This record gives sequence, structure tokens and C-alpha cells, in this order.
Amino acid sequence: MNAHRCFAPCPRGLEQALAAELLELGATEAVPTDGGVAFAGDERLMYRVNLECRLASRILLAVGECAYASEEDIYRGAHAIPWPTLFECKRTIRVALSAVRSPLRSLDFATLRVKDAVCDAFRSAVGERPNVDTRNPDMRIHVFLDAKQAKFYLDTSGEPLFKRGWRTTEIEAPLRENLAAGILRIAGWKPGVPLLDPMCGGGTFLLEAATQALHIAPGAQRGFGFERLSCYDAALWRDIRQAADAARTRIGKLPLYGSDTDPRAVGASRRALHRAGLDDVAELVRADILQIEPPAAEGIMVFNPPYGVRIGEQAALAELYPALGDRLKKHFAGWRCFIFTADTRLPKLIGLKPSRRTPLYNGAIECRLYEFAIVSGSMRGRPEALRNPPAQ
Repeated sequence: MNAHRCFAPCPRGLEQALAAELLELGATEAVPTDGGVAFAGDERLMYRVNLECRLASRILLAVGECAYASEEDIYRGAHAIPWPTLFECKRTIRVALSAVRSPLRSLDFATLRVKDAVCDAFRSAVGERPNVDTRNPDMRIHVFLDAKQAKFYLDTSGEPLFKRGWRTTEIEAPLRENLAAGILRIAGWKPGVPLLDPMCGGGTFLLEAATQALHIAPGAQRGFGFERLSCYDAALWRDIRQAADAARTRIGKLPLYGSDTDPRAVGASRRALHRAGLDDVAELVRADILQIEPPAAEGIMVFNPPYGVRIGEQAALAELYPALGDRLKKHFAGWRCFIFTADTRLPKLIGLKPSRRTPLYNGAIECRLYEFAIVSGSMRGRPEALRNPPAQ
């Protein structure tokens, strides 16, 4: 099989965790950089990573690069790529361009020139050009510019990989699935360790934990962009999907617990689990975070407080945090609590000292994942998974 160079974008802050995951999936190298990981592998790996990677946003296939000083340099670099051998002219296209320290005055014009180059390459080769579809294209072409180099990629994922196929739309989901999966990895959560999300919203943390525990590939319910590439190997893809299906374990009750004060959120979590075929794997109840009891002697609590949506505005949050800290100290000794938020007041107001602060980005919003070890007495005798979470 051919070796390929690929790039996997991810939420900023998850680069090291994604590199480790890609190596686990079989990448021959994985080099973290700001906003993603460069890696190498063959078609089998490219298919498998799309299907099974939990932290990546997309899998981009490198198809060319060039030095540039003007839009015309970018046009010539794009035109030199053998686009007609990569996908058929009947496929619709969309070009997306991003840049860091680029000297160009107009990125929109540079994007247009890449589109022109692709269409001109097809017209020269087959006498016609592909159509543009900015909403739902068959092929997504990504261009990344730094100060001197332009790099060209084909998106092998199609829709972003965080779109697993089971999210409901009735409750706003402030957390994408791959970011939730990354938070669980940083927290050191492992299948079998009790997990509680006391502000479960649409159930994102619970779904990511359940599918991981049951070895369900995150892409099991969706299609991918590589299925429209000219080099697509249907037999190989069938083998990879069958292997992933064979790795699934029997669905049963898991030590996963979710609660929320909003009955709509609890209902949305139930429906999302149902869409994933995971009815009854988690225990869901309507409850206030200040009244819940620990469902086990030890475990991991993780949640993403909504900013003024369901709790209230800043003043209400300032009242919640001290009461929450008191509740945790009195009722959750032996647990490790992870709170993901952009509210930098939290550590001071909650009255607990964070044992770790991990910078992460939720889109463009700079956040922190705060870890609080709720300790009562010695750590001796606690399960290894809780005493020594994996380093990230």
C-alpha cells in the first residue's frame, strides 16, 4: 500500500493526547504541532483513523505544497497537483484556506485562485470542470499558508469527525464530542471506573465514555469523504469495518451516571443514548448538582458548567461555586472532580485548590480543565486507576 502524509486537526490543547492516540491506532510517526498532529501511514491506517480516532476533528491527506510570495504562486502550485487522478470531475468541491503570518492581502482572492487552479487542471485533462458546492461538497480541499509555504490537503473525513451521528439537536451542546473524549483521556478515566456528569446536558461525556467502554468506533454510524476518492478500496474498507464491529463488546449496564436540573436535558441524553443503540447503559436522573449523592465510593466527576444558560448569570455562578465546593468536600471524598470552564474565578470561589490546570480551547474560547482531588484520609488502598491517572 502507498504511504501517505496526513494531518489531523484537533481542539487546541489536545495535540499530545491525539499524537498518543494515533500511535495506538498504528501511525508510524505522529508529530504534534499547534492545532493538530502530522502523521504517516497507508490507506488502511487512513481508513481506520477516520473510523476509530476519538480526538481528531478531521483527517487531511497531503497532496502537495509550494513556496509562494503571491496569489499566482499559489495558483501555479495548486495547478501542478494531479487533481483529476484524485477524484472524478462529477464530484463537487469546496476550497477552505487558513493562514498564519501570510503576507497576502486577500485570503479570499487566494482561495479563489486555488479553486481556479483545480478547475483549470480538470478542464485541461478531461475537457470539463467540477462544480462548486459551499454547503455540502463531495470533496473538501484545505489550504494552509504560513509566511512562505502553501500546503494542500484533501479532506478524507467529509463531515467533521466530532459528528458521530447520535447527537440530538433539542439541547444546545456547548462541547464537541472530540473535546469531551479528550477531557476524559486527560482525566485518566478508564472503562470500569465510575463516571458522574452532574450537568449532563445532551449526554456528550456519557456517550463518549459508553462507546469507549463498549469498544464502539466513534465513526460507526456515519460515512466518510475518502469513499469518494478515486483510490477508494471498498474491499479494504469492508474489512476494517468488520474488524471494528467484531471488537465491540456486549452492551450492558455501565458505571456511568448523569444528572441535570433541566428535564429536557435528561430527556435529550436518553434520546442520544437511544440513537447510539445504548439504552440503559447509564443511569440518568433529574437532580440539582447541590443535592446529588455519590453513586459509588470513588470515581471521577466531570462536567462543563454552562455559562449563564441554565444556571444563571455571573452573580448566580458566584453563589453556586462556594456551595458546590462545600458539597464536594462533605460528600465526595475519594472522588476526583474535573471542571471544564472559561470562568477563571472558579478556583477561588469554589474554595478548593486545583491539583492540576490544563489549558484547552473550546473553539476560539480559552478554557481550563481544573482537577480537584477530594481527599479524606490517606490515598493508600485506592484503585490504581484513581491514584495514578495516565500522564498526558
